[in-house]
Amino acid sequence: MRIDLVTLFADACEPYLDASIVGRARRRSLVDIACHDPRRWAGGRHRKVDDRPFGGGPGMVLAAPPIAGCLDHLLARSAAPRLLVTDPKGRQLDQAMVRELADEKHLIVLCGHYEGIDQRVFDLYKPEPFSVGPYVLSGGELAALILVDGVVRLIPGALGNDQSAIEETHTPGHGEDHPCWTRPPEFRGLTPPEVLMSGDHAAIARWRSRQRSAT
Repeated sequence: MRIDLVTLFADACEPYLDASIVGRARRRSLVDIACHDPRRWAGGRHRKVDDRPFGGGPGMVLAAPPIAGCLDHLLARSAAPRLLVTDPKGRQLDQAMVRELADEKHLIVLCGHYEGIDQRVFDLYKPEPFSVGPYVLSGGELAALILVDGVVRLIPGALGNDQSAIEETHTPGHGEDHPCWTRPPEFRGLTPPEVLMSGDHAAIARWRSRQRSAT
């Protein structure tokens, strides 16, 4: 799978993309993730990517030409990418959508910023808006990273145990996660349920199933 992020703030994204599960998946070539700064396609000495909104009002708007130049470059390299854009009014990202996106070969995620993106980008490229919640962030980078994290963990081999992607919250038919414990067996007078230390895997499975049903 390939994921391209169109962002003005690649330096803010890269540390997360190089860490933990996503970073390991990149290093093992399970996913190819790249950040692309629209400033590369901006004209003028200052490579300006935003301007004041027509009609007045506060803030700045991301201009169409640099975004379009970047998207043209990326679209020319792929037969059928799925193009998304961060937008608080967009489709709510959930596990069903994450699983849907994990089946794609190429995702392009356009990160919004400032007061928004020139409407002509939407008119010309028809990106799919998505949101991570009913609130507004300073930029779309955090939302894009949430999407990337959710998708990458579903790529076979990305997790230490692929069963982890099946036995977790929001997986169809699984329910909520059960409580978890680890070593030491006693901490400040508290101990795990005895069944978890019994070695009886069938009993453990039944206990965990009851716990999930109760939540």
